[in-house]
Amino acid sequence: MLTPVAPGVFAHQSPLLRNNTVVVQGDDDGVLLVDPGITAAEMRCLADDLRALGMPVVAGFATHPDWDHALWHPELGDAPRWGTAACAAFLRDLRSQSDWQQRFADALPPEIITDVPIEPFGLIDALPRDGARVPWNGPEVRVVAHPGHAIGHAALVVEGCRVLIAGDMLSDVFVPMPDLEGADDPLGDYLAGLDALASVADQVDAFVPGHGSAGDATQLRQRLALDRRYIETLRDGGVFEDPRLDAPEPGWEWVADLHAGQVDSAARRGGASPR
Repeated sequence: MLTPVAPGVFAHQSPLLRNNTVVVQGDDDGVLLVDPGITAAEMRCLADDLRALGMPVVAGFATHPDWDHALWHPELGDAPRWGTAACAAFLRDLRSQSDWQQRFADALPPEIITDVPIEPFGLIDALPRDGARVPWNGPEVRVVAHPGHAIGHAALVVEGCRVLIAGDMLSDVFVPMPDLEGADDPLGDYLAGLDALASVADQVDAFVPGHGSAGDATQLRQRLALDRRYIETLRDGGVFEDPRLDAPEPGWEWVADLHAGQVDSAARRGGASPR
């Protein structure tokens, strides 16, 4: 299931939404597991592969609290699972509500609703101390917390391997998805998030987005520019020129509907009227 991204860093992509799970090899034959796969079958297979390689999961990380990024499976073990303080607080509040399991199930695509483990979802602890590093016995993994897509979102920089794990940013199949319903300044927040990722671009040679294709340093800068242009057009008005809309991959034409909804939401907030 694992595709090399850089020495000591591997990825697995789920076919449903092209979610990327990232595995970072540690110093003691254990791994950091970032954003585990979507279905129980995928996570069981991943756990089997890691056991066969002698690399148990010793730490987990959720880049943000969306349903498809804070999952887990018992076969992955009981390692500590980390997130930013805001991510952990959001999930803790969600799980405290009496109907949280139904709300979680309602968010799932219907075709996988029976194959997603609900109970382990969202059991995330806030990073200790200043939250700047993932606490584990492995390569230094720096946390780049930033606003933008979702509350408590963070990217990770695997410093020795020079890999950026970008969470739900920098996708080549999804257009940027700012928090248009929850944030006070969603487009400003998203631009600030892109600034945070741009600030570490010179420190990485490869990146893995939450959805879509991984890339190299040149492609990282290209996607930063593409996403910035999309958000600025959503803010200022004008004509969108974006390959994810103009020439989507087969089966991804529905992203145009997601985009249209974002245009309507931005307009309701009093912004310009992009086309």
